[in-house]
Amino acid sequence: MADPRASRNRRRLTATVTDLAVRRQRALLVSLATDGHSGAEAERSLAELGRLADTAGSDTVAREIQTRPRPDPATFIGKGKAAELAALGRQLDVDVVVVDGELTPVQQRNLQEVFGCDVVDRVALILDIFAQHAHSKEGMAQVELALLRHRLPRLRGRGLQLSQQAGRIGTRGPGETQLESDRRRVQRRISILEDQIEALRTTRTTQRKARRRSGLPTATLVGYTNAGKSSLLNRLTGAGVLVEDRLFSTLDATVRRLTLPSGRLLLLSDTVGFVRRLPHELVEAFRSTLEEAVETDLLLHVVDAAAPDPDGQIEAVHTTLGEVGGTGHEEILVINKVDVAAAPIVNRLLALHPEAVAVSAATGEGLDALLAALDERIARGTLSLDLLIPHHRGDLVAALHRVAEVLAQDHEEGGVRIAARLPSAEAAPFLAYTL
Repeated sequence: MADPRASRNRRRLTATVTDLAVRRQRALLVSLATDGHSGAEAERSLAELGRLADTAGSDTVAREIQTRPRPDPATFIGKGKAAELAALGRQLDVDVVVVDGELTPVQQRNLQEVFGCDVVDRVALILDIFAQHAHSKEGMAQVELALLRHRLPRLRGRGLQLSQQAGRIGTRGPGETQLESDRRRVQRRISILEDQIEALRTTRTTQRKARRRSGLPTATLVGYTNAGKSSLLNRLTGAGVLVEDRLFSTLDATVRRLTLPSGRLLLLSDTVGFVRRLPHELVEAFRSTLEEAVETDLLLHVVDAAAPDPDGQIEAVHTTLGEVGGTGHEEILVINKVDVAAAPIVNRLLALHPEAVAVSAATGEGLDALLAALDERIARGTLSLDLLIPHHRGDLVAALHRVAEVLAQDHEEGGVRIAARLPSAEAAPFLAYTL
């Protein structure tokens, strides 16, 4: 006969695990409309903040927009508004207040005292999402570095015991406060992570050079977070990259081969999604990953036509590319999600960007046109050459193999005959040997 106490314990444990699994924080979202930023912009930004909060694991229970000429130096939203929202937060049993802006350490500390619960800003929220989604060694190191850089100026003592002097052998002077010790440990960890990321950056650079030596052209998918880059990569190459209806579900760069209609091979890579006001700490930490968008022949800029503000998303992507030196590249604008977007919006975007291609990564609509556009752009930047290089110019043959896609090679009496396809910018040393 089963022990009734054991059955009760199992039921109690199951209920506890279920409660833990579904328990999500209750969040109050707060935005600030200042001079130079319209209420409509604040509404759009607050709606995006709600999606970010949902991705981070919080349920939005209320949203508030405060209008001020400029942020209040002490509380960001003003002392009176903070007190008013604190009362609302207690009434709604709020666990966390999320501010749609970047708080100074003083503002965050003052707001937490007023609200009596955790207060985080947009930067901390995005960093938290990145921390949840980082899986590779490089991704985790980049996220930890960004988190530590963000937290370092926010370190503060936690009571008298942390402000007392601690005389230790090897410390400078009579001792140091616990706060100084904490900062020193964080700075040491930052230095270690910077060295690790630099080593990984060197590896990534070596891999890019190897891809260059293959002679294959490269294209990189860029775009706003959740625009459908990974879905498009999967649809074009069968890459099998994780696809979720969540912001920043992909943090690690993926590279796959793509065969174009002409038979040309293309290396297509994915990158981390961008967002308005992407934290500077993340841009710096992910610089080695974002360099995939710098060291490329062509950008495929994916935009979500069903998003509330696709034009703002396009601008945000260009702004972030500018921060990492990714401007000035050939670009194809890929207007995605046409299966669910309103036709007038798609038509307006196509009118504004005549060379854009409208597709649906979900259904496959428009992919033939995209592949044809890719083929045409790659062909525009490459030359097909039939060469006869003298036998004594082995150095030139080796150089050709480094920069070109060698299609055929035969040894003849007059030299080495090579059929090759290479970037136009690399062709000059070989043009004298064309047949």
